Amino acid sequence: MKPIHRLLTAVVLATTTAAMLASCAHPRRTARAERRNDIRDAQVEAMTGWDKLGERWIEGGVDHDVIHVGRDDGRFSTIKLKAEHSALELFNVVVVFGDGDKFSPDTRLTFAQGSWSRDIDLPGGNRVIKRVEFSYGNLPGGGKAQLELWGK
Repeated sequence: MKPIHRLLTAVVLATTTAAMLASCAHPRRTARAERRNDIRDAQVEAMTGWDKLGERWIEGGVDHDVIHVGRDDGRFSTIKLKAEHSALELFNVVVVFGDGDKFSPDTRLTFAQGSWSRDIDLPGGNRVIKRVEFSYGNLPGGGKAQLELWGK
């Protein structure tokens, strides 16, 4: 093997290893809290009929993210949002339906930790949601927040 190939192989392996370690570098406390949240989410789904469609961690500052839903998750007429682990400010939500139509409800909201949005009725009855786009941020002095998307 030529020296340049050895060097490239070493760089690729080092980069891959660093990325894998960074993705696993959550404190044990966070993993334990997530397991408790998953159990609580399953209880909420069973008791209320709401389905958890996804969640995203807010890394700090202003952020933009997407939760992909898709046809396999079913059709929904209502969504709602929940803030977990810390308070957050939600600037904008855009629901993109399976047919490409978009819906952006009035959503400039501040969420306390553990609080829910109102039920947001979607236009057109039961529809496939392709994705939901969010613009949000952590509130100053707060910790790392998580935004959950629920549908019914």
